[in-house]
Formats: sequence, structure tokens, C-alpha cells
Amino acid sequence: MQPFYTAFFRRLARAAIPLLMAAAAPVPALAAFPDKPIRMVVPFAPGGGTDLVARAMGITMGEDLGQPVIVDNKPGGSTIIGTDAVAKSAPDGYTLVMATMAHAVNPSLHKKLPFDTEKAFAPVMLVGRSPNVLVVKPDSPIKTVQDLIAAARAKPGKLNYASQGAGTSAHLAGELFKAMAKVEMNHIPYRGAGPAITDLLGGQVDVMFATAAAVAPHLESGKLRAVAVTTAQRSQAPALSKVPTIAESGVPNYVADSWYGLFAPAGTPPAVITRLNAAARKAVHTEAFRKRAEQEGLAISGGTPEEFGRYVKAESQRWSKVIKDANITAD
Repeated sequence: MQPFYTAFFRRLARAAIPLLMAAAAPVPALAAFPDKPIRMVVPFAPGGGTDLVARAMGITMGEDLGQPVIVDNKPGGSTIIGTDAVAKSAPDGYTLVMATMAHAVNPSLHKKLPFDTEKAFAPVMLVGRSPNVLVVKPDSPIKTVQDLIAAARAKPGKLNYASQGAGTSAHLAGELFKAMAKVEMNHIPYRGAGPAITDLLGGQVDVMFATAAAVAPHLESGKLRAVAVTTAQRSQAPALSKVPTIAESGVPNYVADSWYGLFAPAGTPPAVITRLNAAARKAVHTEAFRKRAEQEGLAISGGTPEEFGRYVKAESQRWSKVIKDANITAD
């Protein structure tokens, strides 16, 4: 029997050798992030402030990451359509959303969302904060905040104000103004700032509490006129430095600034978040982006993911109270 067992174990050893060699072979390294293009979803139509900020950042981020950052406009549903697409994307860092204040207020405006805002996203970076600007056509009789208040009170519910969508900074700035100035105006939501501004230029709506980024070119060309800014202090942007705040124009304590920030799907690896944050920081501190930000009154942030997460939580709590007190809905 001894020869039998000897031959058996020899055959077993020969069969095991390839397996042992395979196990001992070095494991191929995982591809370094990123190894393919990154999609940055903008939940608004092309041409608005969020779109412009995303495209300006995407160019430099792509250069730093070594892969193109492609802007994908998915407007509609008060930013919910585009944001939901990101919430349902793979948590691998290849899909981001350029969010705005709407991200923080939608849970208070909508009874049911297709995602849990607090659990579905991982903060990457707060890009910056900027004023909204109360703008009108150059030939509008509304030259001051008091003119707007007087016109609204003279014809309650007749004046229309545009926004880039229900629940956006322009919408809530208008609703806060209505509540604090005790006036009635009709809200006309659009699928992005671009279409809203087009109708404002065409006279289909009377005023807009637009983001500074969206209206900067029109203010510079003289196609629109700035009446006031929504921040607590006057803007440092050259085109807005002489424009008064709504608070100093007769509506004390009025403040409604807007912001931009990047999110990835929840579950994205921390190392990937760190890499994206580094690329985003580099992008917002380039000379080209700083000049654009200065022109449009955008105060650059560029902080950590943790700082952005805390900021959004505070914004959610703040606007939740405003929405409830003013009985604001997304309808």
C-alpha cells in the first residue's frame, strides 16, 4: 500500500503547486481614482448661475484629476430630478451634484422626496456663498425697494416675480420678502435661471431675486438693473458695491443669501471624497475662478467636507422655521 500513498501525495502536491503560486502572486493594484470621466450634475437648465459655477470649476477640476469633468444638466422638480439621479448613482466618486440652497430646504417644502436628504449624500465642499440680487428691466418704474413695496401694495397679487424653480434661493428670497414687507406677489417658477431671466428681459415677469452669478452679464451689459442685494452687508463685487441691501432699504433684518456646494452619493469612500475635495479646493482658488467670483459677489469657501456638512444642517434648520412660519409650499 505504501507505493500507492506515495504516488497519491505526489500527484496532490503537483496539483497544488499552481494554486500556491497563484495565491503567492502579487494582487494587481486597483486603478487609481479617477480612471474615467466624472459627471457633475447641475439640477438646473443651462445658462443659470449654478451652471456657470459648475462649468468654471469643472475645467480646473478635470485638469487636476486628469479626467474630464462633464456637466450634465438635469432640470426640473425643484432640483429633485437631478439630485435624485445622483442619490441613486454608484457611490464611487464618478457622479457629483452641484447643489444649492434648495438641497437644504426641499425636505421642508415637500412632504415626500424620493431620497433621504440627510442619509443619501456625502458632502464634498461648500464652494461659496453669494447674494441674490433683486433685478428689474432698465425701463421698470421700480427703482428702489420702497417702489416695489408701494407697487405691490397698490395692486395686491398683480406683480409677478420669477425664480429658477420652486424651493430655490430666488423663490425663498421672494417669499421671505413678501412675509417681511407684508406684500402680495405671484411666484412664477421656471426650469432654471436662464429661462426665468429670458422672460424677465421680455417683460413677462416684473422682478426676480436672481443669483448674482446668473445676472452678472446682464447687469454689466445694462440689460438688467440691480435694485438691492439680499445679504446682510453690501456685496464687494464691483458691479454691486453701490447697490443697497434690502435690509437697509426698509425691510430690517432681511437676509437671504444663496450658496453652491458639491455632494457625492452616500457611501463614497473617504479617500475619494478627500481627493475630490482637494481638486475642488484647487479649482476655486485659481486666479480665473477668483476673478469670476469677485465679479459676481461669490464669497469663496473651499473648506472641508465636515464643515460643509455642518453648514447645510444649520441652513436646513434655519429655513425650516422660515418655511413653516410663512406657510410656504412648493406649489
